Amino acid sequence: MTLIDVPTDITIFLVDDHPMVRAGLVGMIQGERGMKLVGEAGDGREAVRLIPSCKPDVVLVDLIMPYLDGIGVIEALHPTMPDTHFVVLSSMLDPDAVRRAVHAGARGYLLKTASAQELITMIQQVKAGRRVLGPEVTDAMIANQQRDVPGGDLTQRERQILALMVQGMSNQDMAHQMSIALPTVKFHVTNILSKLQVDSRTEAVVLAMKHKLVPGD
Repeated sequence: MTLIDVPTDITIFLVDDHPMVRAGLVGMIQGERGMKLVGEAGDGREAVRLIPSCKPDVVLVDLIMPYLDGIGVIEALHPTMPDTHFVVLSSMLDPDAVRRAVHAGARGYLLKTASAQELITMIQQVKAGRRVLGPEVTDAMIANQQRDVPGGDLTQRERQILALMVQGMSNQDMAHQMSIALPTVKFHVTNILSKLQVDSRTEAVVLAMKHKLVPGD
C-alpha cells in the first residue's frame, strides 16, 4: 500500500486595526484554494493573546497599531513560535522599519498597494521557508544603503517630528500638533532613535542640533 501525502491548507492569522482592510484580506484568503483563515485581531495586544492557541502557519501583521505595534507582536511571539512565519503588510515604506521587522523575525514585508497575487505568492514562499521582500521594498532598501551622514535617511515626517522633539514637545503634544495618532508618533520616534543610533530622546535632540538635522530658528 502506497501512502500519498495530501497537501494541507496554509493556515493564516490576520492582524490589522482597520476592519475594512481585514475584510478585504478575509475575502481574498477565503477565495484562494489551499489557504485557510484561522483567526484575526484588531490590535497587537489581542494578537499576542490569540495567536498562540491558533498556531497559524503565517501571520499577516500591520505595522502601526494601538497598544502594541507589528514589530512588538513579532518580538513577543517569534521566539516561542518558530514554525509560525510573520509577514508585515504595511502602507509604510521605510527601510529602517523593514530592518527592524526582519531583525525581530519577520520572513516577509509587503506594501498594502501590492496585488492579491503578490500577497498569495509571498505567503506561499514564506511558508516554504524563504525570506521575501516586496519589489518596492527591495528597491527602497538598495537605495538606502548609503548612510554616511547621521540622520541622512530620516524621512520628511521623521524630520518634522525630530524638530518638535528639539522644541521639547511630548508625544501627545506632537500628535495634537500634527493631527496624527499617538501610536504613529511613538512609532516614528522609535525609528528616529534607531536611525540616529541613540538610546534616548535627549541624545537624539543633541545629535540633531550638532549636525543641524532640523531647521534653526
